[in-house]
Amino acid sequence: MATLAQEFSDLSELEQTIRVGLRLLLAAVLGGLLGFEREHHGHAAGVRTHMLVALGAALFVLIPEQDGARDDALSRVIQGIVAGIGFLCAGTILKSRDQAQVKGLTTSAGLWLTTAIGVAVGLGHQATAVLGTLLGLFILNVVSWFLNRLEKERNDA
Repeated sequence: MATLAQEFSDLSELEQTIRVGLRLLLAAVLGGLLGFEREHHGHAAGVRTHMLVALGAALFVLIPEQDGARDDALSRVIQGIVAGIGFLCAGTILKSRDQAQVKGLTTSAGLWLTTAIGVAVGLGHQATAVLGTLLGLFILNVVSWFLNRLEKERNDA
């Protein structure tokens, strides 16, 4: 029993457990909001993918931070996260052979943003992460609507 207690001792204080739990939950929720927008519009990477990306990014920075990592170590972790997410993002980009059209760039950029939001939450910058999520949703919805409207007006002219 003592071994079991030792193995789960990384969250020994209630305050720390609540802080970590809230950060992980917020990362998943914010990622889910961006994923819902993508899924709602029929794109490949949806709610679960975005939630997992944000949660993973938060965990990757939370764990070394809990272990007392300095800024230089956290910087290397973040560099690795940013490089690694590129592989997942590349999988969402498709180029049609019969057309010169590329699809999935916005979804890929959304996953990249979701990663940054997860990192922000993991480091304790919740307000920045919420603001980043709101701006991302604005870009994906309002800017998209505006651009579609301009395109329609141009085609009608």
